[in-house]
Amino acid sequence: MTTHALPPSRPRQLPALAGWVVFTFVFAAIGAFATSQAGTFYQQLDRPQWAPPAWLFGPAWTVLYALMAVAAWRVYRTGSERSVRPELTLYVVQLALNALWSWLFFAWHNGPLAFAEIIVLWLAIAATIVAFGRRDRVAGLLLLPYIAWVSFAGALCYSIWQRNPGVLG
Repeated sequence: MTTHALPPSRPRQLPALAGWVVFTFVFAAIGAFATSQAGTFYQQLDRPQWAPPAWLFGPAWTVLYALMAVAAWRVYRTGSERSVRPELTLYVVQLALNALWSWLFFAWHNGPLAFAEIIVLWLAIAATIVAFGRRDRVAGLLLLPYIAWVSFAGALCYSIWQRNPGVLG
């Protein structure tokens, strides 16, 4: 089922959008809490030349979380809460995995587990893209920058872990 316009039977779409934004950014905050010292830690790591500067991560993730929230909202509004539950459950799982990665890498300095977890995260995002795309094509497309960034982050995670075995296990 692909939709492109707001269903006329769904009133109060803006509060629903606001709810998805808040919900999504709660997970962002959980991950961000783990990265409170990330800037200093990241600067101390041996990083590949292609690693972005630390200041880029905040703005990039803000945009990605906003796109994720809009995608979830678009799926939410396509049917009853019961009918969209499988898609939105996938969404919540990948949000939790995303927040967990920050803890594994930045708070707990566990490179091997962070790398393994980012692979699971990537798979969860891919499944979410497929599920969202079946319900709302635009919602699936909104997640493509996210999976692209996580693909890059996975390569970066692996490289940094390999370059810093004493710090990242």
